[in-house]
Order: sequence, then structure tokens, then C-alpha cells
Amino acid sequence: MIKNPLSQTFSTPFFEREGQGGGSSNWRWWLCGLLFVATMVNYLDRQVLSLTWKDFIAPEFHWTNFTYGRITAAFSLLYAFVSLFSGKFIDWIGTKRGYLIAIFVWSVGACMHAACGWLTMDIHHLASAEALRMVKAGSALALGISATSMWLFMACRTVLAFGESGNFPAAIKVVAEYFPKKDRALATSIFNAGASVGALAAPISIPFLARDFGWEMAFIIIGAMGFLWMGFWWMMYEKPEKSKHVNQAELKYINQDERTPLSSPCGNEDTEPSPVQSAEAPSGQSIGFFACLAMRPTWSFIAGKFFTDGVWWFLLFWAPAYFSDQYGHRSDSVRGATLIFLVYLIVTVVSIGAGGYIPKYLIERRGMEAYAGRLRAMFFFALLPVFSLFAQPLGNYSVWWPAIIIGLAGAGHQAWSANLYSTIGDMFPKNAIATITGIGTMAGGIASFIVNRGAGMLFDYTEAQGSAFRFFGFEGKEAGYMIIFCYCAVAYMIAWICIKILVPRYKKVVI
Repeated sequence: MIKNPLSQTFSTPFFEREGQGGGSSNWRWWLCGLLFVATMVNYLDRQVLSLTWKDFIAPEFHWTNFTYGRITAAFSLLYAFVSLFSGKFIDWIGTKRGYLIAIFVWSVGACMHAACGWLTMDIHHLASAEALRMVKAGSALALGISATSMWLFMACRTVLAFGESGNFPAAIKVVAEYFPKKDRALATSIFNAGASVGALAAPISIPFLARDFGWEMAFIIIGAMGFLWMGFWWMMYEKPEKSKHVNQAELKYINQDERTPLSSPCGNEDTEPSPVQSAEAPSGQSIGFFACLAMRPTWSFIAGKFFTDGVWWFLLFWAPAYFSDQYGHRSDSVRGATLIFLVYLIVTVVSIGAGGYIPKYLIERRGMEAYAGRLRAMFFFALLPVFSLFAQPLGNYSVWWPAIIIGLAGAGHQAWSANLYSTIGDMFPKNAIATITGIGTMAGGIASFIVNRGAGMLFDYTEAQGSAFRFFGFEGKEAGYMIIFCYCAVAYMIAWICIKILVPRYKKVVI
């Protein structure tokens, strides 16, 4: 029976955690919990806009789907560009300081959104939010308010993107530092579930904060959570060999891959045995971009991110608007909040269970090599988004069907993402992990820009065309959503095929 590492963590006596007993200190799981909280805050900060724009912000600033699509697309593009350098920055400055800087910047950026309304009123000489709403739709003043507020929000999203781009490179680097290969998918699934829990908490908190205290306070309250996290990170994190909380038993467990080769005891055909290499490059320095781009494993990671990240960002940014547009359930209504909550409850439960357990089972019980086990698990996860094809048709019977299906697609993404990230630690030395993560995140951000910008344009176009635009039996905006769901359905299988072609078998990168 596979033991639950979290139960080991909380049942370990204090003297053993301090290295005075014979057991492992298990400090790595406490740090994993801290990564979980950081990722949850990261996604909460992103979700504030998606849960407030349709029902609270758009009426004030006269936004359309195209306006919102431009803002989300710009964020994705900036996030992609900065990610190329954020991973390199984390490798250069170190995990502790790099993570602190990243969360400080994105927390400042999150809070800055609250000033956009005040600045827009000041620029256009209007006295209140009510005066903004009363401006005649389609007038020159309304168009000016829309453009001004859009650029102000883009500026805030720029700061947010600069900070948030550091989260995953830093978190993946911590997992590689503190976990052996067989546990990395589980650890990544746990901290990556922070995204789902953040998205889960968002619909039952943010719309009601916006309704009761104003949308500005929603940005400030959620954004301030990051500053609190910084204190815990400063006190708790050190590299394993330097941490006073890590005893020799745990350090031995963490470094087990440096003593034993990752070959399959069952002689799995997907395994290509290779000699054990040092966990660090000989120079001890981070690896350059061009050296990374010359390697096929880098391109397999890029492909895995490029074809799939757009799906997750679409679900994250557009799901609240989808339930509001197509079914009339506002994000601040009980039904609307419950639908979004259900989506991310499914994402959270399924992604942690499947994303962590299935590869661990294949590696430990079936004796598969780590990379081969992850790839087989990822094939299963790539099948879950295929159900997206049925979201629109089944929505004619009940709104709960699209919620369940979108939840399964999101769970497939999160489980896929956790294992995709883990392949980096399997093959690359530790001092290249953040750099590779940043490169792949850039590719995912570019895809997210394309999907979000395209979605905004598509939804406005199909809505304007009405019954003149048809796709798979749907008309108007419903047809637009059906087009995007079709992409969601096939994206992961395309990505899996690319990965399998580029890196069919495990082979450790030697620098």
C-alpha cells in the first residue's frame, strides 16, 4: 500500500523533525504547502478581474467582449515575454530572494487595479462611478472612457505579469531541490492544486466583496495576501543542505537519485538506461538560453505548454462570463457562484488525485521509469478535455452539464501540467530548471494570448452575426463558444504526440 506523504508529515514527532531522532524530518512537505498557498494567491489575483469585469467593471467603463479580450490577451503576451527572463532570473538570484521579489511585485500590481476607476474619473472630469455609468453608450465620451480604463488596466496587468511569471519557475525549482524524482509529480500536483483552490475560493468570495464593498476593495484585499506570505517564506525556506529543519534522514531521501540510476526494474521498453549524472552542471552556473534551445527535451516542454496553456487560461478567464452570457447566471448570484465553485471543486479533487497518484502508481507499483510513467499518465489526462465537445450540446438540457465538463477539462489540464513540469526535473540539472520552465511558460503565454484575443474577437463577431453564423448546429455567440470548446478537446492530444515524437524515451541531459 502506498503511504500518504502528508500523513507522514503531520505525524512526525517534533524531535524527529529537528533531526534528533531516527525518522525523516519531512520538512519538504511543509514547503510544498507554502508553494500551494503562493500558487493559490497567484490565481486569486488573476481571477479578480475575470469575476468582476462583466457585472461590475464593464457597466462603469463601457467595455465589450473585445475590450476584455484585449486586456486578457495583453496580460498573456506580457506574461509570456517576461517568463522567458523570469526563470533565468530565478536561477541567477536564487530561489529564496527570487520568489520574494516575484510575489512582492505581483501583489503590488494586484492592488494597483483599484486605482483605475479613480484615475479614469479624474482624466475625464467625472465626479463618481455613477456618472461613468450614465454616459451614453456609443458616444465619444463612452469610447474615451473605455479606451482610458483599458490602458490603465493593461498597465496594472503588466506589473502583475512581471511578478506572477516568477511563481512557477521558482516553485518547480523548489520541488526539484526538495523532492526525489518519484515524488515530484505528487508534490507538483499538490502545489499546482493551489491554482484550482484559488479559482475555487474566488467565486465564493470575490463577487461578494465587489458587491458589498466595491470592486476596488476586492483587488486590494486579495492583493494584500501576498505580503503576508512573504514573511512565512523568509522564515521557512533554505536549501535542504543548509536548512536547520532538514535532518540527515530527509536529506538522504531527497538526494536518493544522485546515488541510484533511474532504470526500470521491469525492463520497460520505454526506458533508455543512462549513467547517473550530477544534479548540477559542472560549472555550477545557470545554462544559457541558446544552449537550452538546442536540446530536444526543451522543445518537448515548449510543445506541451504551447498547445495546452491557452485552454486553461480560457477556462480561467471566460468561464464566469460564459455562465453569465449563455445562461444568465451572474457571478454574484448564488447559482453563478455555485457553478464556478463546482467547476473548480472538480478540478481540485480530480487533479490532485489523478495527477499525483497515477504516475506514482506506474513508477512504484508497475516499475516504470519516471519519464515513461509520466508520459503514459499524460496520455490519460489528455483524454479528459475531449469531453469539452459535449459542453454546449448538453447545456441545452441543464447548465450543470457544462459546469461538470469544464471541471473535468480543467482537471485534465492541471494533472497534465503537474506531470509536464516534473519531466523537466527528470531530465535537466537543477540549475537549469527555472530557465527551462520560463522558456516553456513563455510559449504557453503566447498561446494564451492567441486564444484570449481570438476568443474576444470571435464572441463579438458571432454575437453581431446572430443566426447568420452557424457552427455544428449552434448560432451566434453559442457557435463561438463551440469553436473554442472544439480546440480545447484536441489540444492535449496534439501536444502529447509532439512530446512523444521529440523525446520518446528518457535520457538525462548532460551539460
